[in-house]
Amino acid sequence: MNRFAVLCCAALLVGCAQSDEQAEMETPAAPMISLADVAGVWTMQALPEMGDSALVTYEMVATDNTEGWTVTFPDAEPIPARVVAVAGDSIIVDLGPYESALRDGLMVSTRSVVRLQEGNLTGTFVARYQTTEPDSVLRGRQRGTRNP
Repeated sequence: MNRFAVLCCAALLVGCAQSDEQAEMETPAAPMISLADVAGVWTMQALPEMGDSALVTYEMVATDNTEGWTVTFPDAEPIPARVVAVAGDSIIVDLGPYESALRDGLMVSTRSVVRLQEGNLTGTFVARYQTTEPDSVLRGRQRGTRNP
């Protein structure tokens, strides 16, 4: 009986053991992000979910705290942005309602999730237009580079 128990334990240890190669191949967790990491002025592009043609290019000012964030579309006044959450490797930012830069005469609110990757901002957004038309939601991607 003791041999059986020892064999079972040995089989369990061998089966659960992780080789050094497996441990090295695992992707490390993304580093935690802070607002100080992204503080500065960014040139951002909103892109469709598929494709690389920018829908609009805009400027985003990010600070090292939740106050003072703005987004400025071409030929428009700065729009205050609200940092909703900072968690893990992501920052969630809400904007609006404001007059759409893409759809004349419509008000829109957006929620963006951005991450810092290799010195650039990347992420996604969801724009919700104040309309009764069927295309009231636009999902897309965004990318940005920090201005010098």
